[in-house]
Amino acid sequence: MEFTTGARLEVRITPADVGKRVSVRRLTDACEAAARFTDAVGVLTSWDAGELRLTRRNGAVVRIPESAVVAAKVVPAAPARRRGPAASAAELTRVAARGWPPVTSERLGDWTLRASDGFTSRANSVLPLGDPGLPLDAALARVTRWYGERGLPPLVQVATGTGDAGDAAGGGEAVAAALDARGWAVRRAALLQVGELAPVADTRAAGNGAERVELSRTASAGWFALYNRAGELTPAARTVLEGGPSVWFATVPGTDGTPAAIGRCVVDGRWAGFAAVEVAPAYRRRGLATTVMAALADRALQEGASAAYLQVEPDNAPALALYGALGFATHHAYHYRLG
Repeated sequence: MEFTTGARLEVRITPADVGKRVSVRRLTDACEAAARFTDAVGVLTSWDAGELRLTRRNGAVVRIPESAVVAAKVVPAAPARRRGPAASAAELTRVAARGWPPVTSERLGDWTLRASDGFTSRANSVLPLGDPGLPLDAALARVTRWYGERGLPPLVQVATGTGDAGDAAGGGEAVAAALDARGWAVRRAALLQVGELAPVADTRAAGNGAERVELSRTASAGWFALYNRAGELTPAARTVLEGGPSVWFATVPGTDGTPAAIGRCVVDGRWAGFAAVEVAPAYRRRGLATTVMAALADRALQEGASAAYLQVEPDNAPALALYGALGFATHHAYHYRLG
């Protein structure tokens, strides 16, 4: 199958390429005289009954009629990452899960069902790292019942764009496509970023550590009030926030006694995970977020960590700019599917 508009375009993929990352150019206007084209890049997750399905990095599924395809090719594997510490998606996903532990959990084969009275999606969703030990429809029915018994919606956290061949978390595109086919909608997306820890701590010596930063093992009521999911500090919220291998909370005191800035870090072996970095509106644009992260990074270095990770929403431009300046880069994306 080919299409010509002054230059030859070729379809160089077949159904045998299911599972590979591909680029597809398709015709979007049925009128040839006013033909328009658009491109889609993603993992080819199915090619059945005259329709191709591509799953993008953000979990969105693109359906393309075979008759509309005018050019396609397999996208070469991305070169090895040269920024940030080396790690597989499975390793990072498990580390991040340990650093944000749920109130209760249950295994379903290689899946983990997590619930925490609705406090954050991460602590109230399924982590599907492998085979659930049941046919998919039966596993999803079990998931729906389990969350329903706890008064929660069924959510599945799906990693995509990992680029890790054979990685347990690297099959996220296939999971996303299977959930999409069953009507599980994309709820929200996030990026998991990684970076070296020492440069973050070094910013303190470069003039971002003048303000007093208080470190504590517990989250105060003032700390939680500034947290961007502010509300009542419930037992479930405290369990999640204070859980993890070695947790530290940072607070920069404000002039009125309430926190000017806060942050959280959990140390787990070589990894230090940052979260809940917030600055009160009256204290923004003073470098306090960097100050908080530098103080937490310094403590994590003292505990033997060398690498850092964090999660950030893809449309949070200020946070992405801050983390980019500190040397963080995106390792992979993930999103939630709501049943």
